Amino acid sequence: MFTGIISDLGEVIDVHEKAEGLRRITIACGYDPDSIAIGASIACSGICLTVIERGRAGNRSSFTVDTAAETLRMTTAADWQRGTKLNLERALRLGDELGGHMVSGHVDGIAEVLSRDDFLDSVALSFRVPPELARFVAPKGSVALDGISLTVNAVDRDVFSVLIIPHTLKVTTIGALQPGGRVNLEVDQMARYAARLLDHPQRDGVS
Repeated sequence: MFTGIISDLGEVIDVHEKAEGLRRITIACGYDPDSIAIGASIACSGICLTVIERGRAGNRSSFTVDTAAETLRMTTAADWQRGTKLNLERALRLGDELGGHMVSGHVDGIAEVLSRDDFLDSVALSFRVPPELARFVAPKGSVALDGISLTVNAVDRDVFSVLIIPHTLKVTTIGALQPGGRVNLEVDQMARYAARLLDHPQRDGVS
């Protein structure tokens, strides 16, 4: 599990096609390499990926992950190449502060940037979500965009908007987004559970 609070900016330094539908990606980061366990989960722009190797890349650490066909189909990982910047978050540990909201790292789909409005120290972005996910996005609710926990400002059918504060612009990749850009979207788990209950209400105390 994750919280959507980004702890480092990574950079893709190698992409290697291992087999049909399997891509191996190495990411440079600022984490202490001795703290990265083989088999650990790291959210990479919102995608929960498993570390299979670790090492160093110049004066930075690095870790390697495999992305399978379903991940490449459902997320922006298919677009990653050398130089792509990624939002990174280590897996939540028992006792850690919950600064954002509960994020699984299981991406639901891709949202497209429709508009961008720059203000003095913040940015307003609007996104279009796949129609089947629109019902899970609500005003004042939470979403994870490229792994970043954000609060929804407004919703109009399959379009929603968020306001990005200066700190988030500084420590994540979201400040580089422009209309036409694509981000990994994970809807709020509570919204998903609520929708499930509405679709399948309990009857006579039995689900």
